Amino acid sequence: MQEFDFIVIGSGSGLDVANAMAGRGDSVAVVEEGRLGGTCLNRGCIPSKRLLYHADVMETIEGAGAFDIDAEVTGVDFAEIVRKVNEDVAESADSIRRGLASSDAHDLFSGTGRFVDDRTVEIGDGDDEGAALRADTVLVATGTRPSIPPIDGIDDVDYHTSTEALRLESPPDRLVIVGGGYIAAELGHFFGTFGSDVTIVGRREHLLPEADAEVGEAFTDRYADRFDVYAGYEAIAADEADGEVTVEARAYPEADSVRAGGETVGAPEEAEDVTVAGDALLVAAGRRPNTDALNLDATGVETDAAGFVETDEYLRTDAEGVWALGDVVGEYMLKHSANHEAKAVIRNLLGDEPEPVDYSAMPFAVFASPEVAGVGAREADLREADAEYATRTYAYGDTARGSAMQAEGFVKALIDLDGNIEGCHIVGPEASNLIEEVVVAMTAGSGTVADIRDAVHVHPALSEVVDRAFSGQFSRGGGRDHAHQHHG
Repeated sequence: MQEFDFIVIGSGSGLDVANAMAGRGDSVAVVEEGRLGGTCLNRGCIPSKRLLYHADVMETIEGAGAFDIDAEVTGVDFAEIVRKVNEDVAESADSIRRGLASSDAHDLFSGTGRFVDDRTVEIGDGDDEGAALRADTVLVATGTRPSIPPIDGIDDVDYHTSTEALRLESPPDRLVIVGGGYIAAELGHFFGTFGSDVTIVGRREHLLPEADAEVGEAFTDRYADRFDVYAGYEAIAADEADGEVTVEARAYPEADSVRAGGETVGAPEEAEDVTVAGDALLVAAGRRPNTDALNLDATGVETDAAGFVETDEYLRTDAEGVWALGDVVGEYMLKHSANHEAKAVIRNLLGDEPEPVDYSAMPFAVFASPEVAGVGAREADLREADAEYATRTYAYGDTARGSAMQAEGFVKALIDLDGNIEGCHIVGPEASNLIEEVVVAMTAGSGTVADIRDAVHVHPALSEVVDRAFSGQFSRGGGRDHAHQHHG
């Protein structure tokens, strides 16, 4: 038995806590069964966004004709793009490993961590198999992995998850994607831009069901122009023969409506089953927590019905001395949320009084084309809460910069009747950057429209679309209000 002050299982954002504990002189053990750096670095946001930027460059060149610029792409070394991105990712993971190996304050254990009791962990299935560790404090930060829905025949199909898709060295001629969330949207954009004919089958009536419905509808309209989109359809069977994958889908009963291609079919009960085909299948239908190998039954750690670790508002589990953060707690499965939670755990472990994690202004972004971002409440959330609110929507094209860019999209602001910001939702260029002004206003400012209205915005920068979304006449309880363009 090896004794430590602190053990972390997982090497993503949990490493931030491990480093803080080591910095104050604690002995620290890091348990990791794969590459160091977690999901984001190795098979998530870092490789995907690096690849997606190549798609953005490609899309810019292909759209140059709209600006009277005659540009032509004469070749794409797709395999080299993928290889370079994955080499960079591997080097980053190796760099983290070298740093831990050279540290006197950290001990790295390679293998799967398995609880023996609340604060005792055994290592299995790795280089350090058989090691037993014990600590006063243990942090569970094991993340998630792709979830495979119960599709008949899926086990007999050579399908990809996002992990494998990020390493494909040639784009499929015809790609079928099962799933309608951000992973499906981003990888659909990537492969579609580089020549794949993309078909998307998603269960909800809009792609990006976690976005505000108005944004989701606009995004789905744009994707239906680019790809074959079956929204409101559930994949029920898959088959592979002679190099072709076929997927059968039926209308999802819980969808409000069903869309096939660019047409809205109607209510689910009115829609017929469909069959789609391709030479590759990507399953991007959500993620499941990596808790099944932890042997949590040997602890007081509780999980919910889906296997996510239950914590209190301070990120403490039900077991004394055991904490959890990141995707494995299932609050917001976003890297910046995990980093935010790591800061909270550090404060609560090192501080005198615990502080709850503040999720009130947790943004998200989808790096597709168009980009989507949001923070705070959606309009449907406010309606469901029977809250009094007002909303205003402002188009990119009604600003000077947006007009020059020929940009489509809009910013949607939601406030209460006292002017407090309830939420903001954006679809269009640079949405992931534009949302940050609202996040800062909600977090560091007064959280009201005055934070944005009273701030001077560069003219004619794209940020004016946010300024104007919060600066004009709002409509109580909903509605669209496109202000007129003003050139200064």
